[in-house]
Amino acid sequence: MNKKKLAVIGYGGMGGFHCRHALESDVVELAGVYDIDPARNEKARTDGIRPYGSLEEVLNDGAVEIVTVATPNDTHMDIVVRALMAGKAVICEKPVALSSRQLDEMIRVSNETGSLFTVHQNRRWDTDKMRVQALYEKGELGRIIDIESRVHGSRGIPGDWRKKPEHGGGMILDWGVHLIDQAFCIVGWQRLASVYCRNDYVTTNEVEDGCHIVMEFENGVFYTVEVGTCNYVSLPRFYMRGENGSAVIVNWNEPMKVVVKRQFSEKDATPVRAESGLTKTMAPRDEDTTYSYEVPMPPSDVHDFYRNFCRAIDGEEEQIVTHGQMRRVMRTMEAAFESARLGQVIKTSI
Repeated sequence: MNKKKLAVIGYGGMGGFHCRHALESDVVELAGVYDIDPARNEKARTDGIRPYGSLEEVLNDGAVEIVTVATPNDTHMDIVVRALMAGKAVICEKPVALSSRQLDEMIRVSNETGSLFTVHQNRRWDTDKMRVQALYEKGELGRIIDIESRVHGSRGIPGDWRKKPEHGGGMILDWGVHLIDQAFCIVGWQRLASVYCRNDYVTTNEVEDGCHIVMEFENGVFYTVEVGTCNYVSLPRFYMRGENGSAVIVNWNEPMKVVVKRQFSEKDATPVRAESGLTKTMAPRDEDTTYSYEVPMPPSDVHDFYRNFCRAIDGEEEQIVTHGQMRRVMRTMEAAFESARLGQVIKTSI
């Protein structure tokens, strides 16, 4: 496959990420970058990357086949639509849009122009998510009762625009979008029956700096998504509970521990001391009734996202992140915002 020319719009954190990966890619070649901040364009030049003089210059460059949009959230729609209309295939950073209405307009233009369009859901390649999904699909834990997915930090919301509602700030659009997308992937894109959300406003009152979302899928799985930026002790990254066992990943760079029951019945449990009293109910299981093992981090290559997109442009594969999936994630975030506003469960069929 001949490498496809790629231009990146925005040279901040994620723009730099895309540029670095493009320089190492086997399917794309970095044509250059454009940022509205002259200082960032000069930084690109210092880094050995061509800075374009304007967005129009990027879109008028006939050699550029792919445009990756890595700008603040509220600017995505305009740039995406302009790039699609210029005949470029477009990758947009998450969240792809601020509303379903905006997303539908992007998809409409993509369909009308025939220019491929997707969103960069790179955390589908996180190894913690991959391990949980593999165990879910394996069925070893039997009927899954609930899954908990959390990312916790203690530094508040970083940067500037991420704290502003007019720029699409807040943790639902920043991290929630990743964890919701992972949830759908893990449960096999089952239908979502309801959403309940409670937001935190600890370090700022302008946007939510944390969220606690409970998603009920139609197959009976309850899935908790939690993002926190004022957590000085973090809860486990993943916890999955099934009728036949449990699994936990404490942090994303650690093994997954799995405990599975061999049989439910056992000899009468011996009471154990729990602080100032005794308990038989919470006594540990007889070791003969369970087995346990660890799952190390599997291999993962985030370059697979661009490999798939380039093959999709050539008609050799279907794109991994589809328009339908993008819509479902967007609608789930909107249901979460509505739930938090009303303080009640939102019934859905997403």
